[in-house]
Amino acid sequence: MNSIDIADLDCIYLSYDEPEKEQYWIRIKNMVPWAKRVDGVLGSDAAHKAAARTSNTERFILVDGDNIPDPAFFNQTLDFPTTEHERAVFRWRARNHVNGLMYGNGGLSSWTREHVINMRTHENTDGRDETVVEFCFDTLYWPMHDCYSTTYPNQSPFHAWRAGFREGVKMCLQRGRRPTLDEFKKQILRNLDHLTIWHNVGADAEHGEWCIAGARQGTYMTMLTAWDYTLVQDFSALAELWSTVKDSQPRLLSNQLGPELGTQLDLPMAILESEQSSFFKYHYRSNWHNRGVMTREIDVIRQQEGW
Repeated sequence: MNSIDIADLDCIYLSYDEPEKEQYWIRIKNMVPWAKRVDGVLGSDAAHKAAARTSNTERFILVDGDNIPDPAFFNQTLDFPTTEHERAVFRWRARNHVNGLMYGNGGLSSWTREHVINMRTHENTDGRDETVVEFCFDTLYWPMHDCYSTTYPNQSPFHAWRAGFREGVKMCLQRGRRPTLDEFKKQILRNLDHLTIWHNVGADAEHGEWCIAGARQGTYMTMLTAWDYTLVQDFSALAELWSTVKDSQPRLLSNQLGPELGTQLDLPMAILESEQSSFFKYHYRSNWHNRGVMTREIDVIRQQEGW
């Protein structure tokens, strides 16, 4: 079995327009002195390719611009029992500071330069639904079970709204395609659970209500209007959309969208107040245990469901 110490891999900090990116870069350099940085590259595909070109190791670690890793991550060892493991992309969970969710969104990842240079996603899509707004439908993109970082998407009202909006869109889609209303209601339960938490939890966090409003708006525009949902990967288009709501009160915007989301999509609309959100996040996290850096989500699901 081949193995690599994570400390022997290049670590690339990939930032774009995050308000706290300079402070986060200082923290990451103190934690990972060998870290390198790619900043300000427009387009998810292009930014990842820039990171791959910056790495001197074939496999590298990627840290998103609003993410703070757990230092313990860099003491782990990656094991590769098969050639498939050697080629795979790993995405570990991050804990969302706003709503407490722990899944791949914003989490640490490990890529190979070959995979990144050859992929065609987002603004460089090959036209398949699976590649327009996501990386994750590639068979070699492996969601991992353990959580090794915290993501802070709420660094300004705009960034909080944008983070919520993007997840409010993407959690609706089925392999990158907009479903019918009937298909939506039959989606994977976990996706709807995550979507519901984005819609209702986070009032205790700074700008958290903008995350909630953005998530509701993203879902509403994707499922209940003719808006082109593929624009979710276009940050310029999102900035233009933000300009139409930035002077609104986020709670008022959420309340305006809530009734139709509840009636037409059968989604629960019940924003938790600050103390309630804090209580939810505490108990959501309290039973979490890491199982090992190479444990895949699918393996845990199989074990739990007795596959």
